[in-house]
This record gives sequence, structure tokens and C-alpha cells, in this order.
Amino acid sequence: MREEHEDGSAKLTINPPETSGQLLEKPRSIRALRTAIREGNESATAVAEGYFARIERYNPLLNAYLSLTRDQALEQAAAIDALAGKGDPLPPLGGVPVGVKDVLAMRGAPATAGSRILEGYRPPYDATAVARLRKAGAVLLGKLNCDEFAMGSSNENSAYGPVRNPVDTERVPGGSSGGSAAAVAANLAVVTLGTDTGGSIRQPASFCGVVGVLPTYGRVSRYGLIAFASSLDRVGPFAASVEDAAQVLCVLAGHDSLDATSATQPVDDYATATERDVKGMRIGIPEEYFGEGLDPEVRAAVETGIDALRAQGCEIRRIHLKHTQYAIPVYYLVATAEASANLARFDGVRFGHRSKSATNLSSMYRLSREEGFGAEVKRRILLGTYALSAGYYDAYYRKAQQVRRILAEEFMAAFGEVDAIVAPTAPTAAFRLGEKSEDPLAMYLADIYTVTASLAGICGLSVPCGATAAGLPVGLQVLGPHFGESAIFRVAAGVERAMNGVDA
Repeated sequence: MREEHEDGSAKLTINPPETSGQLLEKPRSIRALRTAIREGNESATAVAEGYFARIERYNPLLNAYLSLTRDQALEQAAAIDALAGKGDPLPPLGGVPVGVKDVLAMRGAPATAGSRILEGYRPPYDATAVARLRKAGAVLLGKLNCDEFAMGSSNENSAYGPVRNPVDTERVPGGSSGGSAAAVAANLAVVTLGTDTGGSIRQPASFCGVVGVLPTYGRVSRYGLIAFASSLDRVGPFAASVEDAAQVLCVLAGHDSLDATSATQPVDDYATATERDVKGMRIGIPEEYFGEGLDPEVRAAVETGIDALRAQGCEIRRIHLKHTQYAIPVYYLVATAEASANLARFDGVRFGHRSKSATNLSSMYRLSREEGFGAEVKRRILLGTYALSAGYYDAYYRKAQQVRRILAEEFMAAFGEVDAIVAPTAPTAAFRLGEKSEDPLAMYLADIYTVTASLAGICGLSVPCGATAAGLPVGLQVLGPHFGESAIFRVAAGVERAMNGVDA
């Protein structure tokens, strides 16, 4: 069921289908799809219609999409068909169906950030990442569900209901970009955009068995991203293959004058990097990522991936990142402090939810925020406000920033000896819905292997490396130095070839 809007977007409602059908379906590659459209064997319009039909069938079960932009998407597809019909070259993502996480501004669509406080907000502009997708010929299908304001590790914190994992619908897809990961795993989009603040791309990619990329901080513009923690937030792609993820990052990356933190570093040809073998690369294995708390089946799958790299000629070196144990407390001080400042703007004054029970200005602020924010967001605002308060700033926030610097320097020292670091993405495979929702600390620890890279500003990705006995996907995390995306794509492609039984 859909509620149509005047601009052609549609808000989706949840009505369970008669049957779940075949949820898991790998999308066609960008290369194959563009070739079919360019050669006239298929139209971009027919491809888009097919995706909308699949979304209508399976989204009621998964709850991955919050809204659709059908009219807009079909206009974009028609423009690509016109180019193909004239024999003109297609842009890099010409005709490729893409979904966008609902924390990014997109013309013609709501931007709720998974929160009631932004219900009804419709930005009149595109985030830079979205604008670059449009320019590259992508067909934008709609907005994807996520944890409220990207705060969560399971996508159970969304005000619009949890997302279900297509691999096992009784389990979480990971968070906060759960809708983005689930959409690729269920072939409800060829690629999607997500955001990663402490693991919100990599962990869902691991849980859903897809590829998810954390670019270097500053590599992809944050303009138009509804902020959670400004020194940590990053925009990146999900895809079914390393090559597709690399192609999308080539489109997204590059300097943007609208983002003061955007880097001017030249953009490499990441897709070409995926074609290179890994022979001679030095791979670091951090001892601290393989200790207590790591599920044995996850460890076995990751070690299989490491063995595959060794077999392809990589030099495997054991390294130490001895301050890893401090990453979780540092992250949850820095991130919550920045969240408390960023979310102060949502006060019911100019846009979003305004309480109807308010009797004066003070009660309007209080009630609008009380009614609009969910429990996890309130918890993090309170934690962050406390850490920034007089008398506690030096003891908590300043100290956390000092330890953050130590973590970053530790990575830099490691990358003086190795080309990339390989580790588990998450300590477990996907857990059951509701399993950790009453225990915030247990939920926070799900990010134990991802927050370090976030704090250090380095790049990373998660690539599938096997599954548990129950068939749940396991992700292998590849970390690289600042602007070392080519190296991590090269390593990930090596793992992917081994997992797919392709000779290097």
C-alpha cells in the first residue's frame, strides 16, 4: 500500500505479504546493466518498473523503504533511454536503480532520519552525494529506513518500525543503515547510499552479506547529511560486489566547496584497483580484534579469508593496536557530545514536529523534543550534554579527544609497516530482533571492531567472507590509511575472488 504525494513520491505502509517469496536475490552488476541498456537489449524504464514491482512485493515484509519517488525515477530512466536510443554514451551509473538512506536530503522526497521529530519535512535540495548520483545517471527509487538519526546498531530504533534481515527475517539487518544493506541483499536496489559514524555501513553489510564502504573522512561530501556527530559522520555505498562499490565511490568522491571538511585529494580509479592482484601486499592482523567476545564461527570465517589472501601471495603480519580497548568509551563520549549539539536545532520552531500541547515557548521546546525523539536519541543527548557540561568537559570530552588522537597515531604507525589491516567486521553474525534492545551496553559493544577506524578517520570496508552453520553471513573488515581506498578495494577484491572460487 502507498500513500501518494503531489510530487509523485509515496510513503510506504506495512502490510505483510501473503508469502515472503524469494527474498535473497543478487542484483545484476552495474557493468551488465549498463551494457544491456546501451545495446538496447533492455530499457532503463523497464528495469525501474521491475524494481518498483519487487519493492511493492517484498518491502511490506522487510520495511527497508520508507518512501518511493516513482515519478521522478521514471523520468530519470526515460532520460537514459533517450540517450541510449540516440547511441550517445551513457553516464557512469546510467539506468542503475539506487536507494538513499533517509538521513540524506533528496529533492522530491521526505527526509525523516527515522524520527518523528522530522515527520513531514521535505528538503528543497539534494545532498551533494545525491546530486552526484543524479549527474551520473542513477535512477533514484526512494528513501531507506534507518535507526533514528543514525543512532543504533540494529535498525530497531527507527520511529517507523524495524527493518528485517532478508537472510533471516527474525534477525536484525544491523544499523544504523539497515534499510540500505537489506535493500541490496534483497535486490530492492542495485546499490544504495548509507552513512557510517561508528560502523553503520560496515556492520549492516556484514550482517546482510553485502559490501559496504567507509570512505576516508573528507573523501565524500557531507553536505545535505542530517548530522549525528560531525567529526565522525561519513557517506558511503553498499553494493553486491566490490567492483560495483568501487564504481559508485568514484562517482561520490571528490572535493565539494559546500562542505568545509571536504578533502582536495585527487580521486583514484577505484574500479581499476579491484582488477589488480594482491601478491606482495603486506596485511596486518591485529591481535586485539581476535580476543574475548569474538564468536568462534565468525573467527573461523575471517581466518578463511586471511588464508585466502596468504594463498594469493600476501605477506601476513601480526600487529598490535593496544589502545583498542578504549575505543568504545571514547566513541560514546565524542559521538554523544556532538549529537547533543547537532540535535539542539530540532526544537519545533522552523520545521518538523511541534507539540500541540504547548502553552508557551518553553513548553513548546520541551514537549516537541519529548514527543519527537525516541528513547535511544534521548539517551545519547543526555549523555552528550553531561559530557560537555561545566566541571565535566575536561574529565570526559577533552580526555576522550586526547585518547582519540592516540588511537589515530597508533593506526598511522601500523600503516608504516603494512598496506592494509584485516579483522572481523562484527563480533557476531546478525542477532535476533529484540535480543539486545533492552541492554544498551550490549548493543554498543556490537560496534567494538568498527569504531576505531571511525575515530581515526581512516577508510575501511566490509566484504563477505563466509557464513555460520545457520547460514548467517560473516563480514571481513579491511582497513586502510587515509585516502587508501585503492588498497582496501584491491584486498577486498582478492577476498571476493577467493570466496567465489575465482582464480586470482
